[in-house]
Amino acid sequence: MGLSKQAGNGTLSSLRLLWMLVISSFFYDHSLFIKKQSESFTVILVYVDDLVLTGNDIGEINSIKQVLDDKFKIKDLGDLKYFLGMEVARSNSGIHIYQRKYTMDLLRDFGYLDCKPLSTPFDYSQKLSKESGTILTDNTVYRQLIGRLLYLTNTRPDVSYAVGRLSQFLDCATTSHLQAAFRVLRYLKGRPATGLFFSSTSNLHLTGFADADWATSADTRRSISGYCFMLGNSLISWKSKKQTTVAKSSAEAEYRSLAVATCEASWLSFLMDFIGLPLQKSITLFCDNQSAIHIANNPIFHERTKHIEVDCHIVREKHLSGLIHLMPVRSNDQLADFLTKALPPGPFLANVSKLGLLDLHNSSLREGVT
Repeated sequence: MGLSKQAGNGTLSSLRLLWMLVISSFFYDHSLFIKKQSESFTVILVYVDDLVLTGNDIGEINSIKQVLDDKFKIKDLGDLKYFLGMEVARSNSGIHIYQRKYTMDLLRDFGYLDCKPLSTPFDYSQKLSKESGTILTDNTVYRQLIGRLLYLTNTRPDVSYAVGRLSQFLDCATTSHLQAAFRVLRYLKGRPATGLFFSSTSNLHLTGFADADWATSADTRRSISGYCFMLGNSLISWKSKKQTTVAKSSAEAEYRSLAVATCEASWLSFLMDFIGLPLQKSITLFCDNQSAIHIANNPIFHERTKHIEVDCHIVREKHLSGLIHLMPVRSNDQLADFLTKALPPGPFLANVSKLGLLDLHNSSLREGVT
């Protein structure tokens, strides 16, 4: 259910009333609340003065809405269809979360509504650096475009790498960087309604993929980390980010990526436990670098790892505790590959197709959508 609170003082702190309703807050995210009663559960997500309610007991949802209305005078917007620029569509097949309106507005505002679409968001043959092209005398358009593209990555993992790379040049944007940013728009033109799809028949088995591209940055020689997590066949978490220090080898770069993914696996396990989803014994974390897995499994591997920061060794700790189970994977089956580097059209589309993303306007699932 979507709610918009009309009370002017409706801040998160004033929602202490939720605790009076025997509702628990998530320790790691104080905007998430849950109420459990035997077989029923109700979840409340709060963003400033907007609330989303969901659960498996409509009676309990209505009861909470009534209490909130008595306190805050809320406006009930009915079934959730639009929230913070994200559109929600339902069918018997599952739930689709996408940003078509946001994308079309973006294309219109930058004059790309009638552009020719491209099959990838980033040219795999292009090596961008601070010296690429001519410095823009006014980088306002570039900064505005990257800022809006960053918000789009909330539902578009397929542009996460491209946008992440381009965001590294906000203070030194050039004509080449701007053209690369416009290329992302041309890619979006061909797939404006692509987004996350959560299948109604998917299982609740959590698996992760961690990858890295060694020494990607031409300016700093830092590597790019990428990870993604699948709940059944639905993508629920992903990241593409430049590492904070230079890695001496590809194995070290992959190990650092494993560390970031392990932290996310820990958070996801906390979240699943809080909501009440069944937890498996271990979260399988796939990596396509055997040396990185060996570093995690072998604490005596000192000569090559003595310089690595202590916090990276959370991989070893969580592996020994059983939270994660490291497994090798072939490079062709590494789902996080597209988050670490630009790929040619064939490999890129093949990689993205395995993530369960859906373009509602070009899908047979469109029938019966509400």
